[in-house]
Amino acid sequence: MRSGVQGQVPVLNVGDADATGRFYALFGYTGQPGEDGRSRLRCGDLNLLIVEGAPAPATLYLHVDDVAATTERLVAAGHRVETAPGGECRTVDPDGNTILFTRALEVPAPQAEPDGRPAPVRRAAQVAARRDGAPAHCQIGGPRGEPCTEPAEVKLADSWGDTVWGCLTHADETLVNARGAFLATEDATGLAAYLAARQARPEAAAVPG
Repeated sequence: MRSGVQGQVPVLNVGDADATGRFYALFGYTGQPGEDGRSRLRCGDLNLLIVEGAPAPATLYLHVDDVAATTERLVAAGHRVETAPGGECRTVDPDGNTILFTRALEVPAPQAEPDGRPAPVRRAAQVAARRDGAPAHCQIGGPRGEPCTEPAEVKLADSWGDTVWGCLTHADETLVNARGAFLATEDATGLAAYLAARQARPEAAAVPG
């Protein structure tokens, strides 16, 4: 089970919850005031808590799916929008909170091979297959300690220097659940080769006069 923060909800202290709700509806938020005087607004998986009381200045940075359409809705509703270089826009809500918005982040989908495994994992297995020294079987094993008889195809490591060989299935599982684990490809572009290439050559070692 993952530890630490599981989510976060921005809280805005506002003077008029209804007016604030109408403003954030222009960004796609919906919600109704609760019996405790708080308005819980939602936009997809995102939450925003509005608390009626003495306003306190805050800033929200929003990624929107369509900057132009969002700007048009705000301007049509009587809100001033300023545009900065790079496509970032700025406005204020009814309580003077600064709202910065720009286009949504584009997260590229990880490349996968036909068998569905991420390309880096598959490439690491291909590199390991060309080298000697790998054990015959997976060293990770099952979740209850049972041995795994599948061939060891991928080497994993962490920043403490621990390493283990695993089959593709258990290597995938380890990379997901052991946050400090990474692929140890053992190819020619490792840290030792990188540092060796940076060593000063005799003709370049002299300091210019």
